[in-house]
Amino acid sequence: MLENMIKEVAPKVIGWRRDMHRHPELSFEEYWTSDYIENALKEMDGIEIQRPTKTSVLGIIKGDKPGRKVGLRADIDALPIQENRDDLDFVSEIDGKMHACGHDSHASMLLGAAEVLSKNKDKISGEIYLIFQHAEELPPGGAIEMVETGLFDDLDVVFAQHIMTTKPIGEIHIKSGAVTANSDTFELTIQGQGGHASQPEGAIDPLVIGSRIVTQIQDIVSRMAGPLDNLVISITNFNSGTGAKNVIPHTAEISGSVRSLDADIRELAKEKIEAIAKANCEVYGAEYDYRFNYGYSAVLNDESETARVRTILDETFGQDRVIESEKMMGGEDFGAFTANLPGVYILLGTYNEEKDYVYPHHHPKFGIDEDAFIDGVRAHVNVALGLGLNN
Repeated sequence: MLENMIKEVAPKVIGWRRDMHRHPELSFEEYWTSDYIENALKEMDGIEIQRPTKTSVLGIIKGDKPGRKVGLRADIDALPIQENRDDLDFVSEIDGKMHACGHDSHASMLLGAAEVLSKNKDKISGEIYLIFQHAEELPPGGAIEMVETGLFDDLDVVFAQHIMTTKPIGEIHIKSGAVTANSDTFELTIQGQGGHASQPEGAIDPLVIGSRIVTQIQDIVSRMAGPLDNLVISITNFNSGTGAKNVIPHTAEISGSVRSLDADIRELAKEKIEAIAKANCEVYGAEYDYRFNYGYSAVLNDESETARVRTILDETFGQDRVIESEKMMGGEDFGAFTANLPGVYILLGTYNEEKDYVYPHHHPKFGIDEDAFIDGVRAHVNVALGLGLNN
């Protein structure tokens, strides 16, 4: 019966997704999207609806049997990207904005699960929280705002899934422990002393100092962290000068990203970047200003809950389709949930070369094989029912 209901809701899931795809909204601006989701939930029976923030939605389904409180989370925001596909009749209608990471599909799959679950309260143990989260794409993210409302303090476990165009359609990827990385940034300004290019001895050259800092920062990865510590530091901006060929500039600005899987390694990187900057500036008599900006925390899948979810997925899809996931150095603000309560985050494959759904996330030609959506609904429904049990 459940499977039939899941199949019946599949066309609606596609319709919801296409509506949201036409109307992408950026982080913290999801007013149309959140209203659309709220209205869809209102058409379902017995769902208590709240608005934790201005652009997020929470739906609560109370089961007929005692059990645990289970959260199902989907992000809903889009990206500042101009869509470049002419083979779809539901492309973005908003110039310069696009659902290029699949959040429209996440929201629609959770709506599909909501409809199925709302019709099966007799099968639900405990309560199911349907979490439609805003602003995943803009650090520090909307998840931390939702967590800080206190609405989720009593949850026993929270579950999320993300479509993945690098994984073949039909595959479901899961692992225990760190799934995504701590995703931080830093900014460094070197204050030297400008001068004429013919008299460098009378200047304090921030370009020379900055160049040394840039190369030495890579030593943090290769010589200060261990080879298995999963640390990536990338310098992404180095700006100085006015374009004049005969002027040593006053300042140089360096910024970049720091990705790590471990809290101690995160702090090591933060401290060593400043130590390198301080030492080099002292040698040349320069001053510096350093800021380390904490972004997303790593998504940490709880060992016990992940084992339960893996069993549910094995039974739902078959063990041959449930794959051990790899660590990813990308960021995801679901880590704000897993930092506060047990959580499980899985990946849903959507790569399909035959349909030209091969482009990576955040690409102007990004697309999703909609045949994968029914698996997303299946995962939400069966995980919600299974995790609600007190065993």
